[in-house]
Amino acid sequence: MARRLTEKRIVVASHNAGKVREINDLLHPFGLEAVSAADLNLPEPDETEDTFIGNALLKARAAARASGLPALSDDSGLAVDALDGAPGIHSARYAGPDRDFDYAMARLNRDMAASGRPERTARFICVLALVWPDGEEAAFEGKVEGEITFPPRGDHGFGYDPVFQPLGHSISFGEMDPTEKHGMSHRADAFRQLIAACLSD
Repeated sequence: MARRLTEKRIVVASHNAGKVREINDLLHPFGLEAVSAADLNLPEPDETEDTFIGNALLKARAAARASGLPALSDDSGLAVDALDGAPGIHSARYAGPDRDFDYAMARLNRDMAASGRPERTARFICVLALVWPDGEEAAFEGKVEGEITFPPRGDHGFGYDPVFQPLGHSISFGEMDPTEKHGMSHRADAFRQLIAACLSD
């Protein structure tokens, strides 16, 4: 049984403004004040683990230690079947040092074509890790299935959203109203689990 989150202020262990904005939207109904690692000038730890859960816990542990607040971190990425699960945990690095996702989506298109494999199936995966300053921790994994579609469509969301079409839909995450996306995303799936374990009565 996970520990209940009773504190009203937490740090989101991320410097990604789009990700922090999504997490804040999801936390807001619970009366939580979330500050980002960037707001507190916390350093970004090197992501040295080889799994989403390993990197999520690494980042949350570092932020909880440095801030003295409970820390929530997210490690997420796009796993493409034709690329044997790549870019996966390297989804941000795949976009190059400038985190240029136009470049990343073009690279994804090239790599999928070069693979010679016809399948377009993919999934977004998100692990949320919640770590308290005393060392207690919990982690939750969410997924959303879909397929890769080119060219990119839509200017909502961030990252790979314009090339990801969720299962059962005819539009990409980049074309989808943010409220609808928040309700079905990999991050929302992980959040539902976190809420049930740590925030619900």
